[in-house]
Amino acid sequence: MFDLIVKGGTLPDGRVADIGIRGDRIAAVEPRLEAEAAEVIDATGDLVSPPFVDPHFHMDATLSLGLPRVNASGTLLEGIGLWGELKEVMTLEGLKARALAYCDWAASMGLLHIRTHVDTCDDRLLGVQAMIELRETVKPYIDLQLVAFPQDGVFRDPTAWDNTVRALEMGVDVVGGIPHFERTMEEGARSVRALCELAAERGLPVDMHCDETDDPLSRHVETLAMEAQRLGLQGRVVGSHLTSMHSMDNYYVSKLLPLMAEAGLAAVPNPLINIMLQGRHDSFPKRRGLTRVKELRAAGIPVAFGQDCVLDPWYSLGTADMLDVAFMGMHVAQMTHPDEMRACFDMVTTDSAGVIGIEDYGLAPGCTASLVVLDAADPVDALRLRPARLAVVAKGRVVSRSPRADAALSQPGRPGT
Repeated sequence: MFDLIVKGGTLPDGRVADIGIRGDRIAAVEPRLEAEAAEVIDATGDLVSPPFVDPHFHMDATLSLGLPRVNASGTLLEGIGLWGELKEVMTLEGLKARALAYCDWAASMGLLHIRTHVDTCDDRLLGVQAMIELRETVKPYIDLQLVAFPQDGVFRDPTAWDNTVRALEMGVDVVGGIPHFERTMEEGARSVRALCELAAERGLPVDMHCDETDDPLSRHVETLAMEAQRLGLQGRVVGSHLTSMHSMDNYYVSKLLPLMAEAGLAAVPNPLINIMLQGRHDSFPKRRGLTRVKELRAAGIPVAFGQDCVLDPWYSLGTADMLDVAFMGMHVAQMTHPDEMRACFDMVTTDSAGVIGIEDYGLAPGCTASLVVLDAADPVDALRLRPARLAVVAKGRVVSRSPRADAALSQPGRPGT
């Protein structure tokens, strides 16, 4: 007897199987389960995937578009300035309400794991308090990882270091940073060293906004790789954005990629935001802004796509749909071979789960019983259509259902739908 059976679905690897769930665990994955269940979901002809994973987001800023005004220039720096204005007037209740609304939206899209960066350049640490409380609220259906993120620079802001340490003591999970926003390249490199040492002392992972700029001489990822090796942090360090790499010369990159691979770094580009914010000072030709996704993967460096922003000072769009993120990444990285397109799907599911260290993730016996049933035939079809999430199961419980997106046609001699 199972609590739930998802019958006849097509798994991302092409197998057709029934998935039996007891409690919050997958108990069986077999071609045909001859057993009863309290509930059955018929997934015949549908793609059944592990849940979507967002390895890079800013939950404290989400759904704040227009507060206190919109980003007129569309640049990263104006967005940071706007966020500074908003921090002065935001409330704990407003932060939590917006973030909770986003989590509900995310759950409806099958997005059940989110790593969110939380600004620590606020002496009240309202965002940190709000996100810690939110983490407990949504725990039954979404797993949140929190990154202590000194948005204004851990040395540039006079109280950021102490506030970042306070955030970690409050229960934040990961050490973050933004070296390219420090006042000098030297200060940026010093921030990488200090923050990595802080993570090593506390046994925590590192996830750093790194070289989010069009400047090809912004090379803090090199320091990040060296510190990961020096401190024994291999496999626990993420470089997010890495947009300067799209402007670097090929010879330097040929040296950098092996260094990153040797250090066990992972990379998290954010396709929607990177192509929107970068290249703003270019006329033509305009740079794409996305880091070298194919080259990173070819070097053996794990790559995961992040959403980054939704309806906030930096990005006035977004739907909490990680397939939108993968769709854009696929286009901008020119990953058009079917194997490459399937890899883009993996970069918002299994590869992303690996990058941020999610345990018991997947569609196998013993894994957490979280999955999504999509109105698509396979991962490439899912990227093409960004289809309805027919059912979302979180820790053994159906948390969302959506109808198929069928259109009723009125054309003589043609199908009705």
